[in-house]
Amino acid sequence: MLYRTAGQFKTSYRADHALFPVRQDAWLLGAILVLALFVFPLTANEFVFRALLIPVLIYALAALGLNILTGYAGQLSLGTGAFMGVGAYACYKLTTIFPDLNLIVAIALSGFVSAAVGIVFGLPSLRIKGFYLAIATLAAQFFLVWLFDKWTWLYNDNASGAIQVPTVAMFGVPIAGPNATAIVQYYVVLAIVGAITFFCINITRGRIGREWKAVRDMDIAAELVGINLMKSKLSAFAVSSYVVGVAGALFVFLWRGAAEPTAFDIPLSFRVLFIAIIGGLGSILGNFLGAVLIVALPVVISALPASFGLPIASATVEHLNTMTIGALIILFLIVEPHGLARFWTSIREKLIMWPFPH
Repeated sequence: MLYRTAGQFKTSYRADHALFPVRQDAWLLGAILVLALFVFPLTANEFVFRALLIPVLIYALAALGLNILTGYAGQLSLGTGAFMGVGAYACYKLTTIFPDLNLIVAIALSGFVSAAVGIVFGLPSLRIKGFYLAIATLAAQFFLVWLFDKWTWLYNDNASGAIQVPTVAMFGVPIAGPNATAIVQYYVVLAIVGAITFFCINITRGRIGREWKAVRDMDIAAELVGINLMKSKLSAFAVSSYVVGVAGALFVFLWRGAAEPTAFDIPLSFRVLFIAIIGGLGSILGNFLGAVLIVALPVVISALPASFGLPIASATVEHLNTMTIGALIILFLIVEPHGLARFWTSIREKLIMWPFPH
């Protein structure tokens, strides 16, 4: 009943392939935007911004970048955390070398640096694939993290070995650094994530996205029908690394405020990979659903005992949290191995057909 499609006629090929073929999808997106733009900012406190809203958006963006490469182009990667670090360090150097440079421009340019590095480490994909390519990207992960630690120029010879975000203002309003407020940073992150998500939706629905899917499904057949494998694979690495690099810049400048090389180590890569897999490979929506499950839900579960006044030790809460999230991940993957996005698609299809069983 909620998804009744009676009276929604398609009279052209273009209308049949519209972004929202069902009108209710556009209404649902509008409701989510109202929540994100007005309800959350008016009701959330500092903790909710710092621990829930901002990290969910940043991790979802990083998973989106990985999904472009793995979910759409079929190229396995275990170096997402390192490419996030490339974006973060590139943005730091840009803001220190050019202190008057607009931070949004610096974040956008840092993505290009990450894309260039991604193309270099994507060259092995022209000769190897599958687990062998995963090992090659894992080597990139270890090498880049080592470089972040040993190349002191990257962090301006800071004795601590960390990058510290200075106060950066736009139109007189601090948006990064210790003087920035959480709500301002949330709106900046939301705008950047929304713009890049819109770009990724369009590129995956177009010619380039269809080439990526063809290479993912069978690269030999794709080459036989005229697809340039080198161009397709390297473009996937470039776009993926760009998105991941921007996520890394947001990770440091608009959330953490400071970072050491270990912040971009292999656990970060695996966390982003889990978000992409659980959300659903080859899906845009799945990145946000996976980020909510992996990033936001543990924070909510940890806060529940104190909210209800239950005298449970913090260590016990942490163990229960880990057990609950692990059980939910196993349950969702058993119910729908293709991820939360496919789970939502199944629910949506049933709502469209309701009250009929088929």
